[in-house]
Amino acid sequence: MTTIEKFNDHVMHTYGRFDVVFDKGEKRSGIDENGKQYIDFGSGIGTNSLGFCDNDWVEAVCSQVKSIQHTSNYYYTKVQADFAEKLCNITGYSKIFFGNSGAEANECAIKLARKYSFDKYGKGRHNIVTLVNSFHGRTLCTLSATGQDSFHNYFFPFVEGFVNAKANDIDDLKSKLDNVCAVMIEFVQGEGGVNALEKEYVKQLAEICREKDILLIADEVQTGVGRTGKFLASEHFGVKPDITTLAKGIAGGLPMGACLANEKCDQVLSKGTHGSTFGGNPIACAGGMAVLNKVCNEKFLDEVSEKGKYIKNKLLTFDQVEAVSGIGMMIGITLKNKSAADVVAKALEEGLMLLTAKEKVRLLPPLNITYDEIDTGLKIFEKIIQ
Repeated sequence: MTTIEKFNDHVMHTYGRFDVVFDKGEKRSGIDENGKQYIDFGSGIGTNSLGFCDNDWVEAVCSQVKSIQHTSNYYYTKVQADFAEKLCNITGYSKIFFGNSGAEANECAIKLARKYSFDKYGKGRHNIVTLVNSFHGRTLCTLSATGQDSFHNYFFPFVEGFVNAKANDIDDLKSKLDNVCAVMIEFVQGEGGVNALEKEYVKQLAEICREKDILLIADEVQTGVGRTGKFLASEHFGVKPDITTLAKGIAGGLPMGACLANEKCDQVLSKGTHGSTFGGNPIACAGGMAVLNKVCNEKFLDEVSEKGKYIKNKLLTFDQVEAVSGIGMMIGITLKNKSAADVVAKALEEGLMLLTAKEKVRLLPPLNITYDEIDTGLKIFEKIIQ
């Protein structure tokens, strides 16, 4: 029995998988069980922020495995304390809750916002505004928050208290602020098509939230940890949300989510009001420290921006590329007359891993990808779309 047959016999069919079995990875290339190499322009949907098996990351993780792999959150660990301190210092937030995924980080943010409002104003002020075309996770609550009907079928009834507003329409937002405790946004809507919000809209939204004591939550699960050329995408927009959620690239390929809170709301979740068995796992924190040590310097982040611009400029010279969206190395490609899904499938045959986002091809390369690797991947892409 082949690996794929065994897999399909025993694993739920919740993904549209390609017929490739990855055996290992090196730098920015995955290697299948037959030894074929694939340049990675997707980084595990933005998760392998340092590519495959970065030496410093491997050393940090393996060292931690030999020390202690897990203890419950009834106790303290040095690696979690060190990681939390470094992440707070980098982002300017005062406290963190650790989970295992973006959905968990967003669940924490939702609970925090609702309890903040309950503690201060009592029952009834629990609604959260999210944007049309948003994506916040696959749990029942974060799916309820997601502003895309295509994800909503089958799972009724949903968690109440979520209202969708049109992105970049401040009047529509203003009309939906009754009994609202928070507004939750993605600065670049990833699954929604790699579309960035307008800076003026974000500025006005933040001002309204401050005036009305409505918490501003930034879902930076995909945009955070250097993906846009800043450690947080909020830096491009000149705002500081009350709460920011991170996941995906934060631990370089290990399961981790983080909910960061400012001083306004960092005491809201008290003992017993939230928890996570694996949250802040020592191994994940060790991987996270290795990521922060590489990503958190100005030179590295400037290179992410420059590489993003380089990729965009190259793409715009291709005849079949109609438009390019996104910030940094979070890139959406609109093709003139090709199906994104067909292009991604063909690219895999040619040794290139790509992603889709609605009708677009999506690129989320490892942040440390080289220019030679970029050029090689783009040559394959151009060949496919011609």
